[in-house]
Amino acid sequence: MSDSEQRPAEAGRPKASARRKARSFAVQALYSWQIADLPLSDIEAQFRTDNDFAKVDGAYFHELLTGVPRSLDEIDEQLGKVLDRPVKEVDPVELAILRIGVYELLKRIDVPYKVVINEGIEMAKIFGATDGHKYVNGILDKLAPSLRSVEVNAARRGR
Repeated sequence: MSDSEQRPAEAGRPKASARRKARSFAVQALYSWQIADLPLSDIEAQFRTDNDFAKVDGAYFHELLTGVPRSLDEIDEQLGKVLDRPVKEVDPVELAILRIGVYELLKRIDVPYKVVINEGIEMAKIFGATDGHKYVNGILDKLAPSLRSVEVNAARRGR
């Protein structure tokens, strides 16, 4: 089966790698937004111009890029409950990753919490500081039980 084909069970759903690429671009785009404070539409246009989006879940990229800033107060409030420092003092790369993770925990219940945490770890390994993935893991792991209590409790009972 070629990369462009999908199994019937996957029809209509983007491949996981397309979502990962969307998250990867979203981390970079949100980092740019945090640092440069440019309009999101300009950042998105630049990313779509400079990168090949053929194997990227473009709709998911757009949702993350616009959804995180739209929900920023709610996201940062959740982060503030578990961070060991003020939100403004978190490394900007790790902050972009954490904000995406919290957004997904809050708004995308179709994405399992374990996937959200794993994707955050993977993004931190790629873009973060040496041990940034451990920090991201710890923060998202602390938030998951309160933001996804039913799912986390069901997973714990199933062990």
